Amino acid sequence: MSPATSTTTPVPVVCDLDKLFAARLHAARARPYLATALFALHVVPSRAVPTMAVDRYWRCYVSPVFVDRTPVEELAGVWVHEVSHLLRDHHGRGDRVARERGLAGPAERLRMNIAADCEINDDVFGDGLARPEGAVEPGLLALPEGQLMEDYLRQFRLGRLTESLAWLDCGSGADGLEREWDLGPDGADGLSEQQQDAVRFRVAQGINARPGNTPKGWKRWAEQAFHPPQPWRDLLGAAVRSAACGGGAGEDYTYGRPSRRSAGMPRVVLPSLRRRPPRVAVVIDTSGSVSDAELGSALLEVAAITRAVGGRRDLVTVVPCDASARLAHSLCRAEGIPLVGGGGTDLRSGFDKALRARPAPDAVVVLTDGQTPWPAVRPACRTVVGLFPRQRARSSWDEDNPEYTPDSPPDWARVVVIGTDPAGVR
Repeated sequence: MSPATSTTTPVPVVCDLDKLFAARLHAARARPYLATALFALHVVPSRAVPTMAVDRYWRCYVSPVFVDRTPVEELAGVWVHEVSHLLRDHHGRGDRVARERGLAGPAERLRMNIAADCEINDDVFGDGLARPEGAVEPGLLALPEGQLMEDYLRQFRLGRLTESLAWLDCGSGADGLEREWDLGPDGADGLSEQQQDAVRFRVAQGINARPGNTPKGWKRWAEQAFHPPQPWRDLLGAAVRSAACGGGAGEDYTYGRPSRRSAGMPRVVLPSLRRRPPRVAVVIDTSGSVSDAELGSALLEVAAITRAVGGRRDLVTVVPCDASARLAHSLCRAEGIPLVGGGGTDLRSGFDKALRARPAPDAVVVLTDGQTPWPAVRPACRTVVGLFPRQRARSSWDEDNPEYTPDSPPDWARVVVIGTDPAGVR
C-alpha cells in the first residue's frame, strides 16, 4: 500500500499501571476508611487530561506523563484527592450552586474546582501522603480552613491569587461541567447512582464505626451522608401541621349531630365529639434587624402555613411585632398584611396579643431572627419558631450593650432555621 493511501494507526496510550495501582494501595493503607471508594474507581488512561481527573460516573482519567513523573507518595495523595470530590458529590453540588447563583462558563467552574479543592485538601495529606506541588489550600487564598465549597465560593474571585491555578482541572466530577475526554453516561465501566450510593454508604459506615483519628471534615460528612438535612420549607410545614393538629388539639363537643351512644339512653340528648379546624397565630418580627427580604419571605410562609391547615384563611391570624405588638390581622390575602415596625425587638408582647385572641389559637408560629427575649412561661398551645439565620457576629450585638447576646429559643418551642437548604430543626 502506498504512503498516499495508507491510514494512520492510532498510537496506544501506554500508562504505568503498576505504579498507579501501587499508589492506590498506598492511599488505602494511609486512609483505610476510603478503601472501598478508591477501589471502586475505574482507570482510563488519557493524554487529554493534565494530571488526574474524575467524572460523575466514577471513572478516573489519568495522564501517562503525569504518572511517569510523579512519585508514588504524591500519586497516593492525588488518588485520595480525586475520590474525595466524588464522595462529597461536588459535581451535584456544583450544578446546584450554578443554578441557584446564575453561574455559567468555564471561569465559574474553575472557581468551583478551586473552592472544592479548598474544602478537601485541608485534611487529605499527611500520614505518608505527600503534598503535590501546587495543591490548592484555603491558606493560599487567605481563607480559613474547615469550610464547604459553597462557603468558599462566596469569599474569592479569580484574580492575582488564583492566576497560577489556570491549569487546574479535576474533571466533571469536581464541578459538574462535562469535559471532552468524558465517556459520558453510556460509556463503559461507569457506576450507576445506586452503585455510587452503595460505595458512599460503605465509606460512611467505616468512618462512623471506627472514627479514630479520622479528620473532622470526614466525620461531618459521614454523619450527614445518609441523614441529610431536609429542606427548611418542608420542615416548617411539618412542624406547623404537627403543632396545629396534634392529639387533643381542636377537640370539642357539638349538639348539632347526636352522639351514636344516644340510642342507649333514649331520654338523654348526648353531644358528639368533633375536631374543629385548628387556629394558628403567626407572630412576625418586624424589628429593624429583620431585612425587607426576610419580611417578604415571612409573607410567603404565612401562605404556606395557610395551606398546612387546610387552606382556611379565616383560621390564621397575623400579629406584626417589634418592641410592641401591632393589631392582629385575620388573614385574607398575605399581600395585604401591613408589616409595620422597625424598632427594637420584644416578641413577648406578640405572644400576649396572640394568646389573648378569642377563640384562642391551637398553635403559635413565630418568624424572627431570634434577637428577642422569650416568654418565661410556656404557652398553653404548641409553638413553632421559624428562625432567620444569623452569623455569630451579627447575632450578638446591641447598640446600647455590646456584650449583649440574645437568648436562644426556649426548649418548649420547635425551631426550624429558615432560608437555607441545609436547615436545622430541634
